Amino acid sequence: MVMQEHSPVMAGEVMRALNVQDSGTYVDATFGRGGHTRAILERLGPEGRVLAIDRDPESCAASRNLFPAETRLTVVHAPFSDLSKILHARNLAQRVIGIVLDLGVSSTQLDQPQRGFSFSRPGPLDMRMDPTHGETAAEWLARVEEKDLYRVLRELGEERFARRIARQVVQQRKKMSIRTTAALSKLVADVVPTRERSKHPATRSFQAIRMHVNGELDELESVLPQAVDALVARGRLVVISFHSLEDRLVKRFMRKAARGDSYPPDLPVTHDRLRPTLRKVGKPLRPTTREVTVNARSRSAILRTAEKLDLTV
Repeated sequence: MVMQEHSPVMAGEVMRALNVQDSGTYVDATFGRGGHTRAILERLGPEGRVLAIDRDPESCAASRNLFPAETRLTVVHAPFSDLSKILHARNLAQRVIGIVLDLGVSSTQLDQPQRGFSFSRPGPLDMRMDPTHGETAAEWLARVEEKDLYRVLRELGEERFARRIARQVVQQRKKMSIRTTAALSKLVADVVPTRERSKHPATRSFQAIRMHVNGELDELESVLPQAVDALVARGRLVVISFHSLEDRLVKRFMRKAARGDSYPPDLPVTHDRLRPTLRKVGKPLRPTTREVTVNARSRSAILRTAEKLDLTV
Protein backbone atom coordinates (compact mmCIF):
# COMPACT_ATOMS: atom_id res chain seq x y z
CA MET A 1 0.00 0.00 0.00
CA VAL A 2 1.33 3.44 -0.96
CA MET A 3 0.98 6.01 1.80
CA GLN A 4 0.47 9.68 0.99
CA GLU A 5 2.91 11.89 2.87
CA HIS A 6 1.13 14.02 5.45
CA SER A 7 1.70 17.75 5.74
CA PRO A 8 1.83 18.52 9.49
CA VAL A 9 0.40 21.72 10.93
CA MET A 10 2.97 24.42 11.72
CA ALA A 11 5.90 22.05 11.15
CA GLY A 12 8.56 24.76 11.02
CA GLU A 13 7.25 26.46 14.16
CA VAL A 14 7.14 23.11 15.99
CA MET A 15 10.74 22.28 15.07
CA ARG A 16 11.98 25.69 16.19
CA ALA A 17 10.02 25.38 19.44
CA LEU A 18 11.45 21.91 20.14
CA ASN A 19 15.00 23.10 19.41
CA VAL A 20 15.88 19.59 18.25
CA GLN A 21 19.25 18.19 19.36
CA ASP A 22 20.70 15.52 17.10
CA SER A 23 21.21 12.91 19.84
CA GLY A 24 18.04 13.62 21.83
CA THR A 25 14.98 11.53 22.61
CA TYR A 26 11.66 13.01 21.54
CA VAL A 27 8.01 12.03 21.92
CA ASP A 28 5.41 12.66 19.24
CA ALA A 29 2.35 11.90 21.35
CA THR A 30 -0.06 12.31 18.42
CA PHE A 31 1.59 10.43 15.55
CA GLY A 32 -1.28 10.64 13.04
CA ARG A 33 0.43 10.12 9.69
CA GLY A 34 3.87 10.94 11.02
CA GLY A 35 4.37 14.49 9.76
CA HIS A 36 5.94 15.88 12.93
CA THR A 37 7.80 12.62 13.54
CA ARG A 38 9.36 12.83 10.08
CA ALA A 39 10.43 16.43 10.64
CA ILE A 40 12.10 15.49 13.95
CA LEU A 41 13.85 12.46 12.44
CA GLU A 42 15.27 14.60 9.64
CA ARG A 43 17.05 16.68 12.28
CA LEU A 44 18.32 13.78 14.39
CA GLY A 45 21.63 12.01 14.17
CA PRO A 46 22.09 8.23 14.45
CA GLU A 47 21.88 8.35 18.26
CA GLY A 48 18.61 10.28 18.32
CA ARG A 49 15.27 8.61 19.02
CA VAL A 50 11.57 9.28 18.55
CA LEU A 51 8.85 7.55 20.53
CA ALA A 52 5.53 8.03 18.73
CA ILE A 53 2.15 7.38 20.36
CA ASP A 54 -1.30 7.18 18.80
CA ARG A 55 -4.61 5.76 20.05
CA ASP A 56 -5.72 5.04 16.45
CA PRO A 57 -4.57 1.56 15.37
CA GLU A 58 -4.70 2.64 11.70
CA SER A 59 -2.11 5.32 12.38
CA CYS A 60 0.17 2.82 14.08
CA ALA A 61 -0.23 0.39 11.18
CA ALA A 62 0.54 3.18 8.70
CA SER A 63 3.87 3.84 10.44
CA ARG A 64 5.23 0.55 9.12
CA ASN A 65 4.74 1.77 5.54
CA LEU A 66 5.78 5.34 6.22
CA PHE A 67 9.02 4.42 8.03
CA PRO A 68 9.80 0.83 6.97
CA ALA A 69 13.51 0.85 7.85
CA GLU A 70 13.65 3.56 10.55
CA THR A 71 15.44 2.05 13.54
CA ARG A 72 15.34 5.33 15.49
CA LEU A 73 11.54 5.22 15.71
CA THR A 74 9.28 3.29 18.11
CA VAL A 75 5.49 3.50 17.64
CA VAL A 76 3.08 2.60 20.45
CA HIS A 77 -0.68 2.08 20.14
CA ALA A 78 -2.12 3.79 23.22
CA PRO A 79 -3.87 6.97 24.36
CA PHE A 80 -1.36 9.66 25.28
CA SER A 81 -2.74 9.64 28.82
CA ASP A 82 -0.61 6.47 29.19
CA LEU A 83 2.56 8.51 28.61
CA SER A 84 4.19 7.88 32.00
CA LYS A 85 3.50 4.16 31.86
CA ILE A 86 4.92 3.93 28.33
CA LEU A 87 8.08 5.82 29.23
CA HIS A 88 8.71 3.88 32.45
CA ALA A 89 8.34 0.59 30.56
CA ARG A 90 11.12 1.73 28.20
CA ASN A 91 13.34 3.31 30.86
CA LEU A 92 12.80 6.76 29.37
CA ALA A 93 11.25 8.56 32.33
CA GLN A 94 12.80 12.04 32.74
CA ARG A 95 15.07 11.40 29.75
CA VAL A 96 12.98 13.08 27.06
CA ILE A 97 14.18 16.35 25.52
CA GLY A 98 10.99 17.33 23.72
CA ILE A 99 7.32 16.38 23.49
CA VAL A 100 4.81 17.52 20.87
CA LEU A 101 1.01 17.24 21.11
CA ASP A 102 -1.03 18.01 17.98
CA LEU A 103 -4.54 17.83 19.38
CA GLY A 104 -7.91 17.01 17.85
CA VAL A 105 -8.94 14.84 14.93
CA SER A 106 -6.58 14.29 12.00
CA SER A 107 -7.29 15.07 8.36
CA THR A 108 -6.93 11.36 7.57
CA GLN A 109 -9.64 10.45 10.08
CA LEU A 110 -11.94 13.15 8.71
CA ASP A 111 -11.42 11.92 5.15
CA GLN A 112 -12.52 8.34 5.92
CA PRO A 113 -16.35 8.07 5.74
CA GLN A 114 -16.38 4.81 7.71
CA ARG A 115 -14.89 6.57 10.75
CA GLY A 116 -17.94 8.83 11.09
CA PHE A 117 -16.12 12.05 12.03
CA SER A 118 -17.36 14.25 9.20
CA PHE A 119 -20.86 15.60 8.56
CA SER A 120 -19.93 16.01 4.87
CA ARG A 121 -19.08 12.33 4.30
CA PRO A 122 -21.96 9.83 4.69
CA GLY A 123 -21.03 6.92 6.92
CA PRO A 124 -21.73 5.17 10.22
CA LEU A 125 -21.84 7.47 13.24
CA ASP A 126 -18.77 6.12 15.01
CA MET A 127 -16.35 8.99 15.88
CA ARG A 128 -14.03 6.85 18.03
CA MET A 129 -10.34 7.63 17.61
CA ASP A 130 -9.72 4.01 18.63
CA PRO A 131 -12.44 1.93 16.94
CA THR A 132 -11.46 -1.10 19.02
CA HIS A 133 -12.55 0.44 22.31
CA GLY A 134 -15.48 2.27 23.80
CA GLU A 135 -18.92 3.39 22.80
CA THR A 136 -19.70 4.80 19.35
CA ALA A 137 -21.40 8.16 18.93
CA ALA A 138 -24.53 6.37 17.68
CA GLU A 139 -24.64 4.14 20.76
CA TRP A 140 -24.21 7.14 23.05
CA LEU A 141 -26.91 9.15 21.29
CA ALA A 142 -29.28 6.20 21.60
CA ARG A 143 -29.16 6.32 25.42
CA VAL A 144 -28.04 9.79 26.55
CA GLU A 145 -30.49 11.86 28.58
CA GLU A 146 -31.58 15.14 27.04
CA LYS A 147 -30.03 17.26 29.81
CA ASP A 148 -26.67 15.53 29.42
CA LEU A 149 -26.68 15.92 25.65
CA TYR A 150 -27.54 19.60 26.06
CA ARG A 151 -24.60 20.03 28.45
CA VAL A 152 -22.15 18.36 26.05
CA LEU A 153 -23.33 20.41 23.08
CA ARG A 154 -23.28 23.63 25.06
CA GLU A 155 -19.96 23.13 26.87
CA LEU A 156 -17.86 21.26 24.31
CA GLY A 157 -19.43 22.64 21.15
CA GLU A 158 -20.34 26.09 22.48
CA GLU A 159 -23.55 25.55 20.50
CA ARG A 160 -26.15 28.32 20.88
CA PHE A 161 -28.98 26.00 19.94
CA ALA A 162 -27.92 23.07 22.12
CA ARG A 163 -31.29 22.78 23.84
CA ARG A 164 -33.20 22.56 20.56
CA ILE A 165 -30.80 19.99 19.14
CA ALA A 166 -30.87 17.82 22.28
CA ARG A 167 -34.66 17.88 22.36
CA GLN A 168 -34.89 16.91 18.69
CA VAL A 169 -32.42 14.02 19.11
CA VAL A 170 -34.51 12.56 21.92
CA GLN A 171 -37.73 12.95 19.90
CA GLN A 172 -36.19 11.55 16.72
CA ARG A 173 -34.77 8.41 18.32
CA LYS A 174 -38.27 7.42 19.50
CA LYS A 175 -39.14 6.98 15.82
CA MET A 176 -35.83 5.86 14.34
CA SER A 177 -32.24 5.36 15.53
CA ILE A 178 -29.72 8.03 14.56
CA ARG A 179 -26.97 5.82 13.20
CA THR A 180 -25.35 7.74 10.35
CA THR A 181 -23.49 11.01 9.89
CA ALA A 182 -26.05 12.05 7.27
CA ALA A 183 -28.97 11.50 9.67
CA LEU A 184 -27.38 13.54 12.46
CA SER A 185 -26.24 16.27 10.09
CA LYS A 186 -29.74 16.67 8.64
CA LEU A 187 -31.36 16.66 12.07
CA VAL A 188 -29.11 19.50 13.26
CA ALA A 189 -29.48 21.49 10.04
CA ASP A 190 -33.27 21.24 10.28
CA VAL A 191 -33.29 22.48 13.89
CA VAL A 192 -30.73 25.31 13.78
CA PRO A 193 -32.56 28.48 12.67
CA THR A 194 -29.51 30.52 11.56
CA ARG A 195 -26.24 29.82 9.79
CA GLU A 196 -22.70 30.86 10.69
CA ARG A 197 -20.79 32.20 7.72
CA SER A 198 -18.58 29.54 6.08
CA LYS A 199 -19.61 26.96 8.71
CA HIS A 200 -21.99 24.02 8.37
CA PRO A 201 -24.75 24.10 11.02
CA ALA A 202 -23.67 20.66 12.29
CA THR A 203 -20.01 21.65 12.83
CA ARG A 204 -20.31 22.43 16.53
CA SER A 205 -22.49 19.39 17.32
CA PHE A 206 -20.14 16.94 15.59
CA GLN A 207 -17.18 18.50 17.37
CA ALA A 208 -18.83 18.31 20.78
CA ILE A 209 -20.00 14.71 20.40
CA ARG A 210 -16.58 13.61 19.11
CA MET A 211 -14.80 15.28 22.02
CA HIS A 212 -17.15 13.61 24.50
CA VAL A 213 -16.96 10.13 22.94
CA ASN A 214 -13.16 10.25 23.04
CA GLY A 215 -12.84 12.01 26.41
CA GLU A 216 -10.48 14.49 24.77
CA LEU A 217 -10.34 17.13 27.50
CA ASP A 218 -9.85 14.48 30.19
CA GLU A 219 -7.03 12.96 28.12
CA LEU A 220 -5.36 16.35 27.76
CA GLU A 221 -5.72 17.21 31.44
CA SER A 222 -4.13 13.86 32.29
CA VAL A 223 -1.16 14.06 29.94
CA LEU A 224 0.10 17.59 30.64
CA PRO A 225 1.58 16.93 34.11
CA GLN A 226 2.93 13.60 32.87
CA ALA A 227 4.69 15.39 30.03
CA VAL A 228 6.38 17.86 32.37
CA ASP A 229 7.54 15.01 34.60
CA ALA A 230 8.92 13.12 31.59
CA LEU A 231 11.15 15.98 30.41
CA VAL A 232 14.75 16.60 31.33
CA ALA A 233 15.68 20.05 32.60
CA ARG A 234 15.36 22.56 29.75
CA GLY A 235 13.29 20.06 27.78
CA ARG A 236 10.44 21.52 25.73
CA LEU A 237 6.70 20.83 25.68
CA VAL A 238 4.95 21.98 22.48
CA VAL A 239 1.15 21.85 22.17
CA ILE A 240 -1.01 22.68 19.13
CA SER A 241 -4.69 23.22 19.97
CA PHE A 242 -7.61 23.70 17.60
CA HIS A 243 -10.40 24.28 20.10
CA SER A 244 -10.81 27.16 22.56
CA LEU A 245 -11.41 24.79 25.49
CA GLU A 246 -8.24 22.83 24.71
CA ASP A 247 -6.18 25.98 24.37
CA ARG A 248 -7.61 27.42 27.58
CA LEU A 249 -6.68 24.24 29.46
CA VAL A 250 -3.12 24.31 28.06
CA LYS A 251 -2.71 28.03 28.76
CA ARG A 252 -3.87 27.72 32.36
CA PHE A 253 -1.69 24.66 32.97
CA MET A 254 1.43 26.37 31.65
CA ARG A 255 0.67 29.60 33.50
CA LYS A 256 0.16 27.77 36.79
CA ALA A 257 3.32 25.67 36.35
CA ALA A 258 5.29 28.84 35.52
CA ARG A 259 3.93 30.59 38.61
CA GLY A 260 4.83 27.79 41.00
CA ASP A 261 3.22 26.45 44.16
CA SER A 262 -0.01 28.04 45.34
CA TYR A 263 -0.15 29.76 48.72
CA PRO A 264 -2.90 31.82 50.40
CA PRO A 265 -2.71 35.39 49.05
CA ASP A 266 -2.11 36.90 52.50
CA LEU A 267 0.75 34.53 53.34
CA PRO A 268 4.21 36.15 52.93
CA VAL A 269 6.24 33.78 50.76
CA THR A 270 9.67 34.41 49.25
CA HIS A 271 10.15 33.81 45.54
CA ASP A 272 12.49 30.84 46.06
CA ARG A 273 9.68 28.91 47.78
CA LEU A 274 7.29 29.12 44.83
CA ARG A 275 9.18 26.37 42.95
CA PRO A 276 7.85 26.86 39.40
CA THR A 277 8.38 23.87 37.08
CA LEU A 278 8.00 25.55 33.68
CA ARG A 279 8.80 28.78 31.92
CA LYS A 280 6.74 29.87 28.94
CA VAL A 281 8.75 30.22 25.74
CA GLY A 282 7.74 33.06 23.45
CA LYS A 283 4.20 34.07 22.60
CA PRO A 284 1.43 31.79 21.32
CA LEU A 285 1.84 31.27 17.58
CA ARG A 286 -0.70 31.06 14.75
CA PRO A 287 -0.20 29.56 11.30
CA THR A 288 0.88 31.88 8.52
CA THR A 289 -1.59 33.07 5.89
CA ARG A 290 0.29 30.97 3.38
CA GLU A 291 -0.13 27.80 5.42
CA VAL A 292 -3.85 28.42 5.93
CA THR A 293 -4.22 28.85 2.17
CA VAL A 294 -2.53 25.50 1.54
CA ASN A 295 -4.04 23.67 4.55
CA ALA A 296 -7.42 25.01 5.65
CA ARG A 297 -7.39 22.71 8.71
CA SER A 298 -4.61 24.81 10.22
CA ARG A 299 -6.68 28.02 10.37
CA SER A 300 -7.77 27.57 14.02
CA ALA A 301 -4.42 26.23 15.28
CA ILE A 302 -2.60 27.87 18.15
CA LEU A 303 0.83 26.70 19.34
CA ARG A 304 2.16 27.13 22.87
CA THR A 305 5.61 26.20 24.13
CA ALA A 306 7.03 25.78 27.63
CA GLU A 307 10.42 24.71 28.91
CA LYS A 308 11.06 22.65 32.02
CA LEU A 309 13.11 24.47 34.62
CA ASP A 310 16.19 23.03 36.27
CA LEU A 311 15.00 22.58 39.86
CA THR A 312 18.49 21.61 41.07
CA VAL A 313 19.80 25.15 40.60
